[in-house]
Amino acid sequence: MEKQLHLNLLASKPPTPGLQSGSKLRMGPGRKRDFTPLPWSQYFETIEDVEVDNDNSKDISFASIPSRPLTNNCTICIIYSSGSHGPVLLLLHGGGHSALSWAVFTSVICSRIDCRVVAMDLRGHGDAKVKNPDDLSAETMAKDIGKVVEVLYGENPPPIMIIGHSMGGAIAVHTAAANHVPSLLGLCVIDVVEGTAMDALNSMQNFLRSRLKTFKSVENAIEWSVKSGQIRNIESARVSMVGQVKKCEEPLSSPGVSKSISEGIIEEEEEEEEGCESNHKRKKEDDREIKKESLYTWRIELSKTEKYWEGWFKGLSSLFLSCPVPKLLLLAGVDRLDKDLTIGQMQGKFQMQVLPQCGHAVHEDAPEKVADALATFMVRHKFTEFKDGFPW
Repeated sequence: MEKQLHLNLLASKPPTPGLQSGSKLRMGPGRKRDFTPLPWSQYFETIEDVEVDNDNSKDISFASIPSRPLTNNCTICIIYSSGSHGPVLLLLHGGGHSALSWAVFTSVICSRIDCRVVAMDLRGHGDAKVKNPDDLSAETMAKDIGKVVEVLYGENPPPIMIIGHSMGGAIAVHTAAANHVPSLLGLCVIDVVEGTAMDALNSMQNFLRSRLKTFKSVENAIEWSVKSGQIRNIESARVSMVGQVKKCEEPLSSPGVSKSISEGIIEEEEEEEEGCESNHKRKKEDDREIKKESLYTWRIELSKTEKYWEGWFKGLSSLFLSCPVPKLLLLAGVDRLDKDLTIGQMQGKFQMQVLPQCGHAVHEDAPEKVADALATFMVRHKFTEFKDGFPW
C-alpha cells in the first residue's frame, strides 16, 4: 500500500477497491454530506492580481481576475493573502491543484503564529492563463516566484519562508537554490522526495489515464475527490476542488462519459444507501441530465507536462540539502526517504516529521497537524512567536 502512495506526485491516487469501504465517512441514517463549494473569502482575507514585467513577450503567464485585460508585456498573477505582520509564508501548490488547496491550512496557521500568508496559482494552474502554456519547466516557474516577490515587496522584501507541496515543493527548492528570493528565511517541503518521485514517474501516465475525465458539476467533482480518497478532508475538498476543475468549452453527451461518472459516484452511493430501485431511477435521471448540461473537466492536462517531470525532481535531494537556510520536510510515510535524505537527516541537516494516516495532500488532509509542525519549527528558530493562547 505504501508503494502505491509513491505514485501520488502530481495528483492523488484513489485507494484500492479493497480499501474503499473503510475510507468512507459514515454520517448515520438519513444524513448526507454537503458537497457544495465554499468561497475563498471564508479562508483568505484578500485576493489581488499582481502585474509583473515579462522579459519575453512570447511567454506571458497571467492568472487574472476575469475583468482584467491581457497586456502584451506583463505577467498578471492572482494572489490570495491573509495577515498584516510577521514573516511571509509563500505557499506553492502541487501539480493539478491551485492556491485554494492551502485555504484551510491558512486559517489554521494564522491562528497559531504571527505571520502573513501569500498563496499563488502557479502558471498553468488554477485561474492562470498562460500564453505559452507548454513551458512548465522548473527554471521558468522558479523565476515566476522571484518576479512575484519582487513586485509585491520591491527591493526590501520581508523575511519569507517558502512552503511547497509535491510539485510545488520541488519548485520551492529550485527557487531557493537559485536565490530568487534574497530574503529567504526557511524552506518547508511537503511529501516530495527525489528517489520515490523518480521511481514513480514511469507509472504516472497510467494513473492519470485511470482518473475520471469529466464531472457533471463542481459538487460532483468534490464528491468524487472525497469518496475516491484524493482529498480526505471534506472541508478542504469543498474549497480546493473549485480551483482544480473548469467547465468544458463545449457540452459533451458521450454515453461513455455518462457511464464513467455514474460508475465513479452514483454506484458508490448505491452501496451506501438503501432502496436500490430508487437509486437506479436516480442514476438514469442523472445520465439524462449529464447529456443536457455542460460538463466539468480538469483545468490542466497533467499528462501533457510529462517532459518536465524529470526536471522537477532530478537532483532535488542534493539541491534541498544545499539550501543554506533551516529546512523542514513533512512526509506522509517514512519509507519515502531516499538515500541522500536519509544520510542528511542523520547528520542533522534538516528537520523531518512524519504525519501518518494522511494521503499525499498532507496539508489538506491534516491542516491542523501541518500548521502545528510548521508553527513549532518557526518558533524554535525564532522566526516568529506563538499567538496568545497557543499552544493550548
